[in-house]
Amino acid sequence: MQNSVDAISLEVFKNLFASTAEEMGLTLQRASFSPNIRERLDFSCAVFDAQGRMVAQAAHIPVHLGSMPASVEAALREFAALEPDDVVILNDPYHGGTHLPDITMVSPVFVEGMLRFFVASRAHHADVGGMSPGSLPLSTELYQEGIIIPPVKLMAGGKRNEGVLALITANSRAPEERLGDLEAQLAAQRVGERRLLGLAAQHGVERMLDHAEALLDYSRRMTEAVIEAIPDGVYRFEDALEGDGQREFLIPIRAAVTVQGKRMQIDFSGSAAQVAGNVNAVEAIVRSAAWYCVRLLAEEDVPVNHGCFAPVEVSVPARSLLDPVFPAAVAVGNTETGQRIVDAVLGALAEAMPGKIPAASQGSMNNLTVGGQQGERAFVYYETIGGGHGGGPEVEGLSGRHSHMTNTRNTPVEALEYALPLRVLEYGLRDESGGGGQHPGGEGIRRVYEFRVPATVTVNSERRLRAPYGLQGGEPGRTGINRLIRADGRSEVFGGKFTVIVQPGDVLVIETPGGGGWGRPETV
Repeated sequence: MQNSVDAISLEVFKNLFASTAEEMGLTLQRASFSPNIRERLDFSCAVFDAQGRMVAQAAHIPVHLGSMPASVEAALREFAALEPDDVVILNDPYHGGTHLPDITMVSPVFVEGMLRFFVASRAHHADVGGMSPGSLPLSTELYQEGIIIPPVKLMAGGKRNEGVLALITANSRAPEERLGDLEAQLAAQRVGERRLLGLAAQHGVERMLDHAEALLDYSRRMTEAVIEAIPDGVYRFEDALEGDGQREFLIPIRAAVTVQGKRMQIDFSGSAAQVAGNVNAVEAIVRSAAWYCVRLLAEEDVPVNHGCFAPVEVSVPARSLLDPVFPAAVAVGNTETGQRIVDAVLGALAEAMPGKIPAASQGSMNNLTVGGQQGERAFVYYETIGGGHGGGPEVEGLSGRHSHMTNTRNTPVEALEYALPLRVLEYGLRDESGGGGQHPGGEGIRRVYEFRVPATVTVNSERRLRAPYGLQGGEPGRTGINRLIRADGRSEVFGGKFTVIVQPGDVLVIETPGGGGWGRPETV
């Protein structure tokens, strides 16, 4: 390997592997049926080596990519001897998944008869069954959240398992859309496999493997250098969720970051015990969020792969909010708890690096799901809504953008109104919602929906009671607001998590949080 890898060739292969994942993503986007995948880009793709180590990823969803290695590991545990043209499908959070709408596919890539790589894709499907449309219900157990898919072969030797496909689509409120999105994922898998086979034919598989190994080592060394620049010590921070969908109460998340030389440990001991509602997060999500925070510290573009994870140890207490026991509900542990883990870890790192860490961003994905009937056709829809980024040591926070563990777009109004029986009456920035400071926090979003048919609406959001924190004297951002205005003029403000039946003419107003400010506001 030493003779075949140099700085130039390493950069070339870094981009070749990453472009494979990017091409998979483009295929998935263009072939998909649902606005959530096609417009919001709620999907991720990555390349793994034969040992299941992530070699490269596309610039997709952080919470997916940091947790997807667990899906590949689960596929390997279940099927010790995969064959060419197999595709494993899964979504079980307790066996490699995150939450049930995120369906993952894993395919082996054989070169000259030998298993050399895997390709994987994960897409958030708008509905996989469960007790409310959109499959992010106010649940108390996993069974209420939708169909549970353990690692199973969707394709075996190139032959599709029509029974598995029929079972999945039959459990969705929008079966044709599910089928289209699953077909799009299968197309992405085939594109990834073909691209890797083409690279092997062009460059030789041994040279590819040498560079894959060198990339892992390069990322490990760069991450170690990032950690080594942090003063040794133990740094602590505590934040909290605002409720579990069953009732509103503070659910603490405590992070202790220990830095010693080139190693870092992130320990969540003292965090809340497992709760009854839907905010429990499986361990793969916790690791993903923690690794993401370390990745943010790098000033250079460190390739995100297995090597980045090696210097960082993540510890979570058993039977806790961050390592629940099956069948605990986990629907928004992926979306809301993942965001709060980031806030807690960055808060701890701000103690170690006060001139580098920004204030808290909006701290929620503001999940909205809508479902119902329009004539003979069932419809279901899911979106997340951006908000304010926290101000930083050098710049003010961005406004109206997704932050941290989500990396999707805000759904275009035209796409939403074309696909669904509703109108968006307002869509813009929420004035004066960012926290004041030397570098103010970004503004949240105000988005107002009018429903044209009866529908079931579920919102799972956070930062409705506790504001995103400011740092270094900066002020907190404003909390979000969820309000329903009935067609007869009656108005009701809801908490962060609720399900409600709406009628034609009802209007839902969602105002997302602003980011915290950084530094004391300048005075005249």
